[in-house]
Amino acid sequence: MIDSLVVKHKTQDTIVALSTVPGQSAIAVIRLSGPQAIAITDNIFKGAVLSQVDSHTVHYGKLFKDNVLLDEVVVAVFKNPHSYTGEDVIEISAHGSPYIVQTILRVLQEEGARMARPGEFTQRAFFYGKLDLSQAEAVADIIASENASQHRIAFQQMRGGYSERIKTLRQELIDFAALLELELDFSEEDVEFANREKLVALVHQAQQEISRLIQSFKLGNVIKKGIPVAIVGKPNAGKSTLLNVLLQDEKAIVSDIPGTTRDFIEDTLQINGITYRFIDTAGLRETSDALENLGIERSYEKMKQAGLVLVVLDIRESLDALCAQVKALSFEPDQKAILVLNKSDAMDNLCNAYDVEEAMATLTRLPVQEVSAKQHRNIDKLIEKIEQAVQLDKLSTNDVVVSNSRHWEALQEAHTHLVRVLEGLEQKISGEFISLDMRAALQALGRITGQVSNEDILSSVFTRFCIGK
Repeated sequence: MIDSLVVKHKTQDTIVALSTVPGQSAIAVIRLSGPQAIAITDNIFKGAVLSQVDSHTVHYGKLFKDNVLLDEVVVAVFKNPHSYTGEDVIEISAHGSPYIVQTILRVLQEEGARMARPGEFTQRAFFYGKLDLSQAEAVADIIASENASQHRIAFQQMRGGYSERIKTLRQELIDFAALLELELDFSEEDVEFANREKLVALVHQAQQEISRLIQSFKLGNVIKKGIPVAIVGKPNAGKSTLLNVLLQDEKAIVSDIPGTTRDFIEDTLQINGITYRFIDTAGLRETSDALENLGIERSYEKMKQAGLVLVVLDIRESLDALCAQVKALSFEPDQKAILVLNKSDAMDNLCNAYDVEEAMATLTRLPVQEVSAKQHRNIDKLIEKIEQAVQLDKLSTNDVVVSNSRHWEALQEAHTHLVRVLEGLEQKISGEFISLDMRAALQALGRITGQVSNEDILSSVFTRFCIGK
């Protein structure tokens, strides 16, 4: 939670923000940005004269209002344009007492400040050219990141590598589009300024680049939202016990009574920087219990939605019975599955467990792992198989991965129009119609970085931020 203030100004307001929750931290940082940021702080700060100090300096002093001491503080000064927003920025580090914080905020309001809107600091950075729109969105993603992979993707986007690729691609298309437009102006002379062969090669190259970015969205979306892993199987196969062991928490009720899990139970686990959403489902069987049947229907729904399915089987059953259970399940085309042969601790001889594991792998051609969820046996090996099945490449800070659905939609639109451009060039249709699709492709790419924007897009982007960022 962040409370914020914006100082009123006839041309451009100045913004102030509290970046910590009062009472939950020893220090509260109050940020102020805008043309009057330094002047307003000078009105209540006794120490250095902030309007006369150098940028990027820190000063100790006291805050007063009507000769009443408010707090002892440290003030950092960042003068335009060398600041996060591109405006003058002040950061006041005060004590985290709710009373002190609220008093300082009230005094700033009395000095002419107002509460800031969500994302207003980053919106200023966008308007002043410090960040483009995709970089601004990455700031929100960094704040919301919950694992190393999410952080790497968001940080790479904020650094601007992704934006630069989009901008470079767009500029190359603009240069050729300008020549097409020029041809239209001289249509009566029947001249050709844009070399059609070079244009075809450029559009092909742009399509390939955009296609790579579109394909990366599958990976980016999975990393951003987590990989759904459905745990399915017959009642009493040990699904709930396995979930508890994987999560290292008693999330699911474990019982010998069949049908204990009537609905799905879901929780997340991070494995090597990737978030997995494990879903324990109701046991799959025929039953006359209406409530249990509803849970079983949901189990099949969750199974279809999962990127990975863990089929939990009782290893003590016959090979024919185990194969029949697997055969009865229907996996989606791109879906991965692992057979988990549970309850090996109940077998007289572990050698028999290894034999069953090998036989099931041969018969089903699926990854198989023998475990004992009860005794935590081979859980580490199962986790290794989960990582292998998902096959997420390790990301470096230079990898460009699309994780934003707005960007994905814009890329899809650009790709569609570039296909039409190529079709038009091959069919040698009028340059006027080719130009229409080229413009539409450029519009779509421009929306990603904010080179082409409207109020609805900006509102949608910045209202997702917390107040004060």
